[in-house]
Amino acid sequence: MTLRPDFIPSLVSPNISADTLGTQSPIKLGILASGSGSNFEAVAQAIKDGQLSAHIQVLIYNNPDAYAAVRAAKWGVPAVLLNHRDYKSREELDRQIVQTLREYDVELVVMAGWMRLVTSVFIDAFPNKIINIHPSLLPSFKGSHAVEEALAEGVKIAGCTVHLVCLEMDSGPIVMQAAVPVLPDDTPETLHARIQVQEHRILPLAIARIASAGF
Repeated sequence: MTLRPDFIPSLVSPNISADTLGTQSPIKLGILASGSGSNFEAVAQAIKDGQLSAHIQVLIYNNPDAYAAVRAAKWGVPAVLLNHRDYKSREELDRQIVQTLREYDVELVVMAGWMRLVTSVFIDAFPNKIINIHPSLLPSFKGSHAVEEALAEGVKIAGCTVHLVCLEMDSGPIVMQAAVPVLPDDTPETLHARIQVQEHRILPLAIARIASAGF
């Protein structure tokens, strides 16, 4: 019998719940996504369920076909397309991203499947206020093929990490991690599905932790 991804045991660290993080005023979020937007939806659902005191001010997406924009429309969140192909440099794109986030009065930036490297233009505009979620237990397996590399290396435990963003790719102080077992018959698809369940679990918690106590 194959267990559903959400039935597989996991370990989250630090071991906290939203209930322990206080009921501060809603933090204003800007979410960046390039793909399906499932982590965007997890954050929106956590807010609706009262598990996260936040408001999503805007979704920025760089891929015109990103399903994240459809999810944003469903939740009534403004969605702004900033197609990276329309900009001459990463810095030019980042300047427009910063301008858009400021127009929407964003306090904390959440990179949720944002598949673009950022520059100092972006980081300096929101110091210690940009977080990213990555499908590995950092510092292992950075980059866009983390799940495939984990399987190729034969690791027995995989997972995901929320971290503060710095100039080095998939680096910066770790806010929260979740670990899952790697099963003998795993494929990149099955392992990623198991990791994604934990991404949806820890991203709202990490946002609440930062909003409540900073980092």
